[in-house]
Amino acid sequence: MDLGTVFARFGLALAIGLWVGLQREYAQAGSFAGVRTFSLVALIGAGASYLASLFASPWVLVGISAVVGGLIWLGYYSGAAGGRPGLTTEMALVGVFIAGALCERGELPLAAALGVAITVLLSLKLEFKRLVAKLSRDDIVALLKFAVISAIVLPVLPSQGFGPPPWNVLSPRNVWLMVVLISGIGFAGYMGVKFAGPRRGIGITGLLGGLVSSTAVTLSFAARSREAPAISKAFAFAISLSWTVMFARMLVEAGVVNVALLGRAWLPILAAGAVGILSSWTLLRRAEKRREEVEFTSPFELSAAVKFALLYATILVGARAAQLYLGDVGIYLASVVSGVADVDAITLTLARLSLSGDVASSTAARAMVLAAMANTAVKGGIVMVLGSPVLRRSLIPTLSGMLLTGVALSFLV
Repeated sequence: MDLGTVFARFGLALAIGLWVGLQREYAQAGSFAGVRTFSLVALIGAGASYLASLFASPWVLVGISAVVGGLIWLGYYSGAAGGRPGLTTEMALVGVFIAGALCERGELPLAAALGVAITVLLSLKLEFKRLVAKLSRDDIVALLKFAVISAIVLPVLPSQGFGPPPWNVLSPRNVWLMVVLISGIGFAGYMGVKFAGPRRGIGITGLLGGLVSSTAVTLSFAARSREAPAISKAFAFAISLSWTVMFARMLVEAGVVNVALLGRAWLPILAAGAVGILSSWTLLRRAEKRREEVEFTSPFELSAAVKFALLYATILVGARAAQLYLGDVGIYLASVVSGVADVDAITLTLARLSLSGDVASSTAARAMVLAAMANTAVKGGIVMVLGSPVLRRSLIPTLSGMLLTGVALSFLV
């Protein structure tokens, strides 16, 4: 290496040490390690790696690492003896040492990312504590179950289909992958509600609740509008927002599985979502400033995951069979019927069938739009049956605009 390259790598190591050290100095005044200590440790890590390369012996790095580790242990021991237990600062020092060594080896993006990650984790101490305080034992168990189905069950499932058409589309790994995707989206929305708190406002509940279940938001707030008709416009705003999030969720699901399908279906679905955004903005201006709670249970349960897998597999085979025996009309009928109950399963089914070439992308895109409109119509029916008169009047323009826009533009895909 030329001298300029060496200086640049050591300079990045110094910058990482300064960056992490500033956070520690600010967050824990009086700690045994601050800006200078972290900067020195980063430079020592880079120097140790340089000497190991210079002498062509990894034992140089091992020896210096042992010395640094021993000094870090002494710092921890003295802090624990003084009534300051904890390993956060000590582990951060180890991470900075490693980042310094990575800098010298030329792994600059990785070293920089490591330094930023360490700083972020150190800075979010209070936020993590608040989040943990909001979690229940059931939430932790649900998170562990999600980890099991995604990291253990998914990799061992076979990827090939079963038998001749329409059974050839039934791949256990693909089916379970869709379960993981939907569970992940729902869990992210649920954690957002837990972190932000349902009492932050009806609007936030509608926005985050739409990731979990826009139907649940519609059912809950439509029923509550009867009990509290004075704030029906606020409920209408939340319901409209949750419907809009559903369209965004469908686009994400289609894009993850089949980008080509997203390229065809985006216009009508995005246009219907734009109607929802405009309607939500209008309703927000008229909404009463009130706070309400809606209860969400954890969206991930093994029984629910298995049921979704069965539903998705049934729709997958059914849609393929309908296409084989009824042509495109069968796909449209299957989409409308499936969309009445759930848009996620039919969206993923169409994306998978289009990706494999079993269904034309234009047909899949149009069927995807029809499923979205069928689901929106059902939720509109819930509002008309359960909602207060003010809620119904407030959401009729939203419902009509979404349906007319989506159906009209579906002929352009």
